Amino acid sequence: MIAVTGAASGVGALLTRRLTASEEVKQVVAVDERRGDAAEAHWHILDVRDPAIAEKLRGADVVVHLAVDLDLETDPGARTAYNVRGTQTVLTAAAAVGVRRVVLCTSAMVYGALPDNDVPLAEDAELRATAEATGVGDLLEIEHLARRAPRAHPGLNVTVVRPTVLVGGTDTALTRYFESPRLLVVAGSRPAWQFCHVEDLASALEYAALERVEGEIAVGCDGWLEQEDVEELSGIRRMELPSAVALGAASRLHRLGLTPSPAGDLAYTMYPWVVSGSRLHEAGWRPEWTNEEVLAALLEEAAGRHTVAGRRLGRKDATTLGAAGATVALVGTAALVRRARKARRRM
Repeated sequence: MIAVTGAASGVGALLTRRLTASEEVKQVVAVDERRGDAAEAHWHILDVRDPAIAEKLRGADVVVHLAVDLDLETDPGARTAYNVRGTQTVLTAAAAVGVRRVVLCTSAMVYGALPDNDVPLAEDAELRATAEATGVGDLLEIEHLARRAPRAHPGLNVTVVRPTVLVGGTDTALTRYFESPRLLVVAGSRPAWQFCHVEDLASALEYAALERVEGEIAVGCDGWLEQEDVEELSGIRRMELPSAVALGAASRLHRLGLTPSPAGDLAYTMYPWVVSGSRLHEAGWRPEWTNEEVLAALLEEAAGRHTVAGRRLGRKDATTLGAAGATVALVGTAALVRRARKARRRM
């Protein structure tokens, strides 16, 4: 029996449908705060932080914990309380009722985006991220819990799945980067883009749930795209800004509440954090989507969302602003306009 938390939406819903259709799985237990559309699953409606979840997990061989909130608009304190407490509760409950494996899902962002990163990174590369980007502090804490749990609960195996830039009904600082009228490029940076479609993530999680792969697992499309490739494929031109201008403006805008994305998110558009995905590949898994296909899907989702971005900034509409990078690009544009106006006045 396999249990899935966060089973009513997103990748949790995709995974639940895959598992209920699998001949290798006798029963699927679905846990969420509302009922999803997988009628074949046995549903339990409750908050994953409720200790009563232990009884709902009794009899499960594997638990896949996907009830994690990374919404840009969620209050950061409430988000952390939900994510960390929820993971703690699920790990403790699973160990208490004899579950042998828990699968957690974080992000390849935990490796950090740094100019000296290997390209690609191995799964066992050091986690060098900081808590400065959206939700990354929570993900690092979940990683810490994953490493500590087997020591605290002998007999409990924990597998961690780390997707790259996730696309497919998702709304993150990195997907919003492509909703900008210009793609911000920080001068001197070396971006590399590797995407992961939610369907491929669900497939990788199924591999982990069926115990075909274990340990720390990175998942994404094969290879990566350089910034020039992204610009050519997207047809969106770049705006290049000095690092101090981009980071300084992003920090100020976030502090003023004009954008939900902190300046730390910009690092993930500046430096490489692509992964090899070797452990999944060795287990026989392959992605169904290419980077080019996922980028095309992302651009289709983003089409029309931000048409007059400058006016959005004027309305302080944080729910419809682009990522910090997009906002900084707009600030850069405004600065250039002001400079041009001053030059005209001097003439």
